[in-house]
Amino acid sequence: MSAYQTALVVIGRNEAKTLRLTLPVAREQFDHLIYVDSGSTDDSQAIAREAGATVIELDTDQPFTAARARNAGLMALPTDAGIRYVQFIDGDCELIDGYLDRAVAFLEAHPDYAMVCGRRKERYPERSIFNRLCHLEWNTPVGDADYCGGDVTVRFDVMREIGGYNPDLIAGEDPEVCVRLRQAGWKLYRIDADMTWHDANITRVSQWWKRQQRAGHAFAEGAWLHGKSPQRHWVREARSNWFWGGLFFAILAGALIVSPWLLLLLLVYPAQALRLALRAPTPIDQEPFSVRLSYGLDCFLAKIPEFLGQLRFVAGRLTKRRQSLIEYKKG
Repeated sequence: MSAYQTALVVIGRNEAKTLRLTLPVAREQFDHLIYVDSGSTDDSQAIAREAGATVIELDTDQPFTAARARNAGLMALPTDAGIRYVQFIDGDCELIDGYLDRAVAFLEAHPDYAMVCGRRKERYPERSIFNRLCHLEWNTPVGDADYCGGDVTVRFDVMREIGGYNPDLIAGEDPEVCVRLRQAGWKLYRIDADMTWHDANITRVSQWWKRQQRAGHAFAEGAWLHGKSPQRHWVREARSNWFWGGLFFAILAGALIVSPWLLLLLLVYPAQALRLALRAPTPIDQEPFSVRLSYGLDCFLAKIPEFLGQLRFVAGRLTKRRQSLIEYKKG
């Protein structure tokens, strides 16, 4: 057990394979263990109960979202048990030994920080270029941060005070809660420590496409919620997607209506991808050129499905229809 009162909130669906490995170990690290299940059809709930976790099974009255699941776990923790810190992880992740003590030690030493994260590492980066890109994506700079991801260590009382995650979001819930923490005067930090193993399990272009659509939806909704705040949350990203994604479809329409020669304008997209590959940030600039080129293509071609994701958000706002989760993982 940690020297501090800590709680682990794990969310997942059909992650029995990973839960079987992680939850028994977590039982020895945390004072409270909660597993929130979003409609699993495998043995996830049974495994969690066997490991001693309190299991919360979300009903189907509302769409399943990560934000809803995390909030259910957060609100289920007792407020009179002296809990000081909560560790959130996704069901496809495994907490790396030693991280928790370092995260809690940082928060103990820095009372003006509310949230800490380490590095999420991809377990099988060699299985696909998409997994490799995720592995690189998780390697964010050490130090003060604007955002943390879904695997994060937080002050329990602070998260309760701000109302936890926004359950209406189908994507982008992690950066959004970070915006509200910073608006409340709190700081965030990425420590130099490996935090979790993760399995993206992206092996098909169709999965990549859906993941980018989800990101586009998150950009649009984040800018709509907090774009006018001092943080200007995701305004630049949303505008970039509107421009480059909209331009792509405008060129296609022009080629059909005016002249097929307009398709030559599409060469700007691989050219921009090459520019990004040649100017890749650290540590991606240390990768082989093939990986850097894949990074450039990923960054720039993603603007097309991200544009469609933004259109989906706008359509949902106009029709006042609640959006369903955009899922990309296999299984």
